[in-house]
Order: sequence, then C-alpha cells, then structure tokens
Amino acid sequence: MTMKPLFLIAPALMLAGCAAAQQDAESTPPPGKCNAEPAQSLVGSTASEAVGTQLLKLTGARVLRWGPPRTPMTMDYRYDRLTVSYDDDLKIQQIACN
Repeated sequence: MTMKPLFLIAPALMLAGCAAAQQDAESTPPPGKCNAEPAQSLVGSTASEAVGTQLLKLTGARVLRWGPPRTPMTMDYRYDRLTVSYDDDLKIQQIACN
C-alpha cells in the first residue's frame, strides 16, 4: 500500500521541478537581449555602418536589421535583434528591439 501513493506522488514532484526550472529560465534574460532605450538619442542621425556598430554596442543586440523606406519586414520577434528604420534621406526614424 505504501508503493501506490509514492507511485502517484513521484510524477507530480517531477512536474513541479520542471515548472520551477522553467520559471528560473524565464526570469534570467538571455545573452544578447536587446534594449533599445540607450540608442534613442540616435534617432534623426544618418544611417551608416559606423552608426550601426554604435547601435549594436549601445543596445546589446546581436543582430541589426535596417528597415529601408517602403520595405515590408517580417513581424516575428527576436530578443536579440535591433530594427532601425530610416527614410529616403537615410535619416533614422525609429529604433526598436524586435
């Protein structure tokens, strides 16, 4: 009779352990997580390779995606990607993590 309750409790304990591990993983930001706030001062500057390098350093992003005018882009979310939209004069209009 003691085996039956233990048999029923073991799976519940294993699931509880998995849930706790998942919560820890979600609360720890992954490496390369983008933060666009420090780069907002560059809105209005001219898009260039040097500015792109600066944007990556400021935001911590691993991937830089330039958004030319009138160009469709995927809407998938990546925690490590910085998207920089600019106008016809290469002036940066928007800096966002996505």
